Amino acid sequence: MDTIYADYSISMSEFKRNPAQVLRTAGEKPVAVLNHNRPAFYMITPKLYEAMVEELVDRDLVELVRHRLANEDNAIEVDIDAI
Repeated sequence: MDTIYADYSISMSEFKRNPAQVLRTAGEKPVAVLNHNRPAFYMITPKLYEAMVEELVDRDLVELVRHRLANEDNAIEVDIDAI
């Protein structure tokens, strides 16, 4: 059994019949489109997609900062009085 990460799901055949109606019905919520009762793909709004991409970028930046903070051998001393 696959986990479905959406409040709304629809079969592939129903989705093919009228994708615009599915989009209108779902509003801002993601839709799991199922093929043989398993998620084939998720339909999400551009707004939600952009938020997800921003979150992934932020996580990458956090990882980069943690890596750089842990690597003190390459640290550059900064004299804040000279700024």
